[in-house]
Amino acid sequence: MTPIVSYAPPKRSIYPESDGEPIAENTLQFDWIQKVAGGLRALYKRRADVFVAGDLLWYPVEGEPTIRVAPDAMVVFGRPAGYRGSYLQWREDNVPPHVVFEILSPGNRTVEMLRKFGFYNKYGVEEYYIYDPESNKLDGYIRRGYVLEDIEQINGWRSPRLGVRFNMDGDELVIEKPDGAPLLTYVEADEQREFAQAHAKVAIEAQLQAERFSELAMEAAAKAQANLTKAQADAAEAQADAAEAQADAAKAQADAAKAQADAAKAQADAAKAEAERTRAISEKTRLEEKLRALGIDPDA
Repeated sequence: MTPIVSYAPPKRSIYPESDGEPIAENTLQFDWIQKVAGGLRALYKRRADVFVAGDLLWYPVEGEPTIRVAPDAMVVFGRPAGYRGSYLQWREDNVPPHVVFEILSPGNRTVEMLRKFGFYNKYGVEEYYIYDPESNKLDGYIRRGYVLEDIEQINGWRSPRLGVRFNMDGDELVIEKPDGAPLLTYVEADEQREFAQAHAKVAIEAQLQAERFSELAMEAAAKAQANLTKAQADAAEAQADAAEAQADAAKAQADAAKAQADAAKAQADAAKAEAERTRAISEKTRLEEKLRALGIDPDA
């Protein structure tokens, strides 16, 4: 027999995680909420002690579920990053959000914004920024003592907590990170990433092409060096052949000179022999004449 198991219904939290209101009234407001909340989350993605949220209900007082507000973006320092259904301050060492952003839409009424200002002022927000993207108007407040006071010169203002700078010189607000780069929407970040990837691809292709050109240049240089070495070897061989031919010519010239000297010597020897023969004949003739003078027949 199968036992019957009964389940008790889950206890309903007295701190709802949704107020039933939409995140934004139009795409412009939604884009800016995403830009601010997402950009700040990306800015602190490597900080485990910073909690960033967008459109999250904040309950500052335990046992008072009606005392709540859902800032468009909020940053809490000294609290761990991670999932939360809502921000229950008494479970967070009673640390309130330090920086809060509100993005205006046409539906935001003055009474509602005054109520939020009073809420943030009462419950300890240190910096409060309100931006109207349609009119490109930014208001900022910073806590001095126990109250939030107006920031008179917001253009160029740098948040003491976040380190970001508010630039109002253009047609819309630019929130510059400490390194000067702007906070981006997901689409802008994706486009920037695609551009960076395309740029990296072009850079890689250029590098590969440069490496190929380098290889071709090295091959051409090696070939030119081989040709130069061969030309130098051919020149050395030709020079050796010329030297050998010059040596042969010098030897032939020496042989010719020797032959000429030998001929001259032979001619001199012949002349000497002729002179001796002539002298001998002359001496014989003189002796014969002398004998005849003495009455002696030289032939007897």
